[in-house]
Amino acid sequence: MNKKRNNFLWNVIFVLILIGIGAFFYFSTKQINYIWRWNRVFQFVWHVYDKEIRAPFDGTAKIEGKKLIIVSDSGEKEVIEKYSSISVSDNDLIFEGDVVAKIKVSEPGPLLLGLIITLKLSIISIFFAIIIGIITGLMRISENPALKKLAITYIELIRGTPLLVQIFIFYFFIGTVLQLNRFTAGVAALAVFAGAYVAEIVRAGIQSIHKGQTEAARSLGMNYFQTMKYIILPQALKRTIPPMAGQFISLIKDSSLVSVISITDLTKAGREVVTSTFQPFEVWFTVAALYLILTTSLSFLTQLIERRLAESD
Repeated sequence: MNKKRNNFLWNVIFVLILIGIGAFFYFSTKQINYIWRWNRVFQFVWHVYDKEIRAPFDGTAKIEGKKLIIVSDSGEKEVIEKYSSISVSDNDLIFEGDVVAKIKVSEPGPLLLGLIITLKLSIISIFFAIIIGIITGLMRISENPALKKLAITYIELIRGTPLLVQIFIFYFFIGTVLQLNRFTAGVAALAVFAGAYVAEIVRAGIQSIHKGQTEAARSLGMNYFQTMKYIILPQALKRTIPPMAGQFISLIKDSSLVSVISITDLTKAGREVVTSTFQPFEVWFTVAALYLILTTSLSFLTQLIERRLAESD
């Protein structure tokens, strides 16, 4: 009973803290001379508008049931069946380019398109980062001094330099030499950057497995690769899921830096919308919310995978 009462009390305190933070931001916004226009932001996430349908040639309008037919003097016909409203009447004389009808169009706005690019960029980068990380992690613990030193050099070089600088190097130098487009250069920079951190996570996961398991596998006649494939890596990868998830969440947020090489990701799309609307606060709060949706979804997926793996043990 006391435990339930304490939990209820702490939950109330949690809610009060959230209310206090919300009130702080609300009253803070009242202190600045700014007009909030949230109603203007949604159209940049999902755009609904009336698209004009124009006459392809001179002629006469004919309305037959729900069909709008444009008939030219030479007998050519244009049948329009999909529309939301008509701008002409039956037997009206129309000319090429005249608006004869409108159709309601619903399509993703620039922020949602930028979110899709960010998602695509992140997924591809994560895929290659895992491959780079596993290979480099195995090299890092290898007994071959050349492989081990190569792995250490790569890891320290990447972790010791800013991602923004690496993006510039990949785009302006490596991208020029290998003729990479912006998207490919951005993916390569993010994958190589994240791969260095994944390598250390993999190394730590492998070294957390007791050496006795490796010795037992060797005594059963398994070679190094069989031991890693069937015994060590399956266990190590389970232990590395939480830090991997944290790294990939960071990668999603770090992907915003590729906007400096003119990739229209979520951040660049947000900058362009701010330029056209002069509503920076609403736009950047919306951009932050969209990033939060991505990272929260990845976090939830990671927790789901952890539970599934825990049930399979």
